[in-house]
Amino acid sequence: MKLVSWNVNGIRACYTKGFCDFFDKMDADIFCVQETKMQEGQADLTQAGYYQFMSSAIKKGYSGTLVYSKERPNNVIYGIHGKYNDEGRVITLEFDKFFFVCCYVPNAQQELKRLDYRMIFEDDMRAYLNELKLSKPVIYTGDLNVAHNPIDLKNPEANTKNPGFTIEERTKFSQLLNSGFIDTFRYLYPDTVEYSWWSYRFNSREKNIGWRIDYFLVSEDIKDLVIDSMIATEVLGSDHAPVILHIDI
Repeated sequence: MKLVSWNVNGIRACYTKGFCDFFDKMDADIFCVQETKMQEGQADLTQAGYYQFMSSAIKKGYSGTLVYSKERPNNVIYGIHGKYNDEGRVITLEFDKFFFVCCYVPNAQQELKRLDYRMIFEDDMRAYLNELKLSKPVIYTGDLNVAHNPIDLKNPEANTKNPGFTIEERTKFSQLLNSGFIDTFRYLYPDTVEYSWWSYRFNSREKNIGWRIDYFLVSEDIKDLVIDSMIATEVLGSDHAPVILHIDI
């Protein structure tokens, strides 16, 4: 299977910047999107040959997730036990052999105003993913809004108190991995420096001053089925690059 995840930073804008061309080129089995920044009905996002599942934030122009799947899932779950649907954060698709979870993790925000909220979200998500994997393997993907280790961002020393690289956020990510999940990119490429997000300021992308905050995680029971995990850094249209997982499941 080929699985793709992309924070598009506004899907209507991304549609004018090559989204559909990339979507067609990928021909993915599942293609998921974060930060759609729209409500249902504001645009026709239909893609031929795909089932479409969308979760929008109540606040207009904010957050939101979307999943396209060639195969009809057995079940679709929005949020985490009913929580976080007000911000359109989580969509889970259940298939015969695995769960697929698309997530846009809350940003801790400047001055860490939402760090406490973020910590609660992380605990809820970890418990949820571990609950799912009791019955079948789990693939967890999206903009997880954390650079786990110093290798995962250009300037770690300058960012230890900034959202996305605080010790609190990194510790929560470690706790998730330690509970039985694999960061597929780092599993295959332990020493490779690649990023998936760059600020729009200071020509950051041109200078490759970036962060790796978009991930495919899998439960440990299917780590040996991972064929490749990559970041499509050449794809423009957003401040994030798409991430791609090839897995024999």
